[in-house]
Amino acid sequence: MNPTRFDAAWNAALGHAHRAAKTGRDTVLVRDLFGRASLLVDDEEKPLPAEELASLTEEFRRDTQAFAGAQPVQTASTMFAPEMFFASPELIVQDEGEPGHRGRVAVLERTVVGADWARDAIAASPQPEVRDRRVALYGFKGGVGRSTATAVLARYFADQGRCVLVVDLDLESPGVSSLLHGFDQLPEHGIVDHLVEAGVGNAEGLELVTQSSFFVPSQGNGEIWLAPAGGRPRDGYDYLAKLNRIYSDLPAAAPGGAPKPFCVRLEEAIAACEAQVAGISRQPDVVLLDSRAGIHDIAAVTLTQLSGLSLLFAVDNPSTWYGYGMLLSQWKQRPDRAVDLRERLRIVAAMFRSAGDIQRLHKLRDNAQKMFADTLYDDAEGADLEAYHPALDDNQAPHAPIPILFSHDLIGLDPLQDRDWPELPFVEAAYKRFLSEVEELVFPLEELS
Repeated sequence: MNPTRFDAAWNAALGHAHRAAKTGRDTVLVRDLFGRASLLVDDEEKPLPAEELASLTEEFRRDTQAFAGAQPVQTASTMFAPEMFFASPELIVQDEGEPGHRGRVAVLERTVVGADWARDAIAASPQPEVRDRRVALYGFKGGVGRSTATAVLARYFADQGRCVLVVDLDLESPGVSSLLHGFDQLPEHGIVDHLVEAGVGNAEGLELVTQSSFFVPSQGNGEIWLAPAGGRPRDGYDYLAKLNRIYSDLPAAAPGGAPKPFCVRLEEAIAACEAQVAGISRQPDVVLLDSRAGIHDIAAVTLTQLSGLSLLFAVDNPSTWYGYGMLLSQWKQRPDRAVDLRERLRIVAAMFRSAGDIQRLHKLRDNAQKMFADTLYDDAEGADLEAYHPALDDNQAPHAPIPILFSHDLIGLDPLQDRDWPELPFVEAAYKRFLSEVEELVFPLEELS
């Protein structure tokens, strides 16, 4: 007999969950860290006969084979705390059900990486006025100039007299820090230090921020502050040992308390950096979050929980749209979250190679619009979203690309040797439209006054 593979097993498990729900009972399908599935059936109001339970268990195990959980089918009446599953805030509802006809079908994923793409807004999410001053810069693929754009944008805002905080969240491959500050001048600690120390209640007194040594305002009192991924390199400072210990959720500090998920921990780290800048100088006018690339919980938390504007860096190729389509499809599963998220997104045409070829930019826009239409716009199949389908040529829509022109001169740039690189003419030409359009998005009221 051929083995049942991961995807086939999951589809079979979903089928059993929907069929069980047709009996009028709520079901939850749990998938563990290894991909094994267990079906939970709420039988407390409508008991499940023993022979029916036995038959369901046998069929579920047969159809999922190696991907069946240790207890393939469980009933609420036999569970110690069924509300932990049937009322979990992390449930992804597949079918709301209809009282008297069919029960609710929901999914609960137990994962190491990826859960935060569809997680509900957390209790410690920043207030709207805090979130709105944060801008996330993200690319599904690396090497698209995201960190360089972050540094250029920071200097642009600071040149206008604003206080800017740049947070380097590319923890596996820090990049923006070296564009704003010398390594030997970094603060004693970084984001990883806060995540590790706060995990044991020891975060008080960390030195997390420093003012950029590469920036002198041309006018006014603009400032750039940097919160690096890690602290100043020195003997006895073990960055990798800390990096390997930061992503897990923390258990409740006391019996009956609430656990602290990674998204809460990251929010607290960023808030601590903002508070330090405010204490030393003034409240940041804008916070730029240089997210890491790829499918990672740092990116998920940054885009979905922590920022008021998310700039999605894209180059026009199939792998880019396939990758973004996967991520946005996660939000499509949660229409309530999608409504909140989609209007905070904007595509950036990264490293756009042709300044004069408007048709190439239109092609990128067309592909971006198709991706959004397939996922977060209102004609997406099965998505119960509020009516929202901006026109193809709507320059304020999420799919409308903001171009950054490609320049060979930026390849291999050494910021330590060329500290005035953002003032060079080719940089100004490459980023001119990007800077002005992002400014309008971040500071719309100023533009109208």
